[in-house]
Amino acid sequence: MSASTEFDDKAELKAHDLRHRAVLQQNIGTYTAKVAETKARFLNWEPGRQSARGRKWEAINHLDRYLEDFERNASERGTVVHWAVDGAQARALILDLCRKHQVRRVVKSKSMITEEIHLNDFLETHGILPVETDLGEYIVQLRCEHPYHIVTPAMHLTRDDVDQTFHEKLGTPRGSVPAELAGIARRVLRQKYLEADMGITGANFLVADTGMVVITENEGNARLCSSLPPLHVAIVGIEKVIPRLDDLALFLPILAVAGTGQQITCYNTMIGGPRGQGEPDGPVEFHVILLDNGRTELLADTEQREALHCIRCGACLNACPVFRNIGGHAYGTTYQGPIGSVITPHLRGLQEWQHLSSASSLCGACSDVCPVGIGLHHHLLRNRRNAARGGARTWREAVIFRLWAVVMQNEDLYRFLGHVLRTGQRLLRGAGLEGSFLDPAWRWSRGRSPPHMPAQTFREWWENRGKPENAASILRAKPEAERHNMPQQS
Repeated sequence: MSASTEFDDKAELKAHDLRHRAVLQQNIGTYTAKVAETKARFLNWEPGRQSARGRKWEAINHLDRYLEDFERNASERGTVVHWAVDGAQARALILDLCRKHQVRRVVKSKSMITEEIHLNDFLETHGILPVETDLGEYIVQLRCEHPYHIVTPAMHLTRDDVDQTFHEKLGTPRGSVPAELAGIARRVLRQKYLEADMGITGANFLVADTGMVVITENEGNARLCSSLPPLHVAIVGIEKVIPRLDDLALFLPILAVAGTGQQITCYNTMIGGPRGQGEPDGPVEFHVILLDNGRTELLADTEQREALHCIRCGACLNACPVFRNIGGHAYGTTYQGPIGSVITPHLRGLQEWQHLSSASSLCGACSDVCPVGIGLHHHLLRNRRNAARGGARTWREAVIFRLWAVVMQNEDLYRFLGHVLRTGQRLLRGAGLEGSFLDPAWRWSRGRSPPHMPAQTFREWWENRGKPENAASILRAKPEAERHNMPQQS
């Protein structure tokens, strides 16, 4: 099954799953309300947003220089920096470290980039047990699922779902309240930290002028993963670099506000290197893997490199009407929603994944909420254009668009077909067949109430707009309060 067909099937299923949609709407509604409340406390949210956009522009457009600065400053602090062209090379680097240090147990903090390179499955095939320590990630790992959302991996689950999962996988009694479920996970995971040979994290930012890796979180699990095991590996996309430590004063709060509606997250950790002499905790060795995996190809596209500005807050997912109806698992890829639909065709191939860019109404809600001002809906449109230019359209699409072009350039043909289709729609409605397989638009209309067919077309209305009977019909359609303010027809 192709990625496009799988997406269509999953989207169709989830769009009609009323329970799934109710859970999703409730959880997203909670987040968006918190975000709106926290934004209202900022007197300068929009200027801050534009400043963040400018700083990311500076970092991405001088990426080579800032990455070299990071490598040099991190190496001076004792960090070992590796470069990986793709996921296979990154996985090989981690496996070499595991074999060198005889690693058998790994604790991981939340990291979308490890999902991107399918690290967990890779480690398990080599006899190494990875354990997710973020509560949401731990829950979906127990369920053998992938993260549902960039920020909230278990957004699709209810308390009862989690209770049932813990009962089946951990043997806990049914009927536990959320505090008890969190306590159970804490007890299980604390032991995993103490037994772990390696800790693996991602990173939210790489600070070029200090060589520090920055992680922001709410549970403290990333701090434990990076400080308790003797070996710490951070896998980071090259686009996460920022020029200066001072930039964190802007990026940390703007990420927290857009992502979870907080003024600042609970734990903000800056890791400068391995454990120093006389320090009580921290890893003996600290390795950073800088991963490309298609990012430089996107960087080379001057028209769309702006997509690399993303700070993975997930705000565009919460605002997207498509995501709010079909959820995260329908996308079949690591990064869901508008940002996933923009970057996945670049990272994994336009021909196979161009369908994601078409799964959008282009309403622009994603661009409005992006804290770094990425014009996501414009990039979705550009992906569609590039796919069409690259021959990604099916023969059916090619024929349909060719016929559409012919009709749109022929006024008489356009008018004739309009009358034919309107008549056909009336006949289908009269026979009660609208929305059936005989309806040319049945896939659209079967799940929607069809719009009322107007008495005249816009062209007919336009041609008759100056006639007294037409003006009278318009007046009759107006509410009483509006009639006295209408200008007189000349």
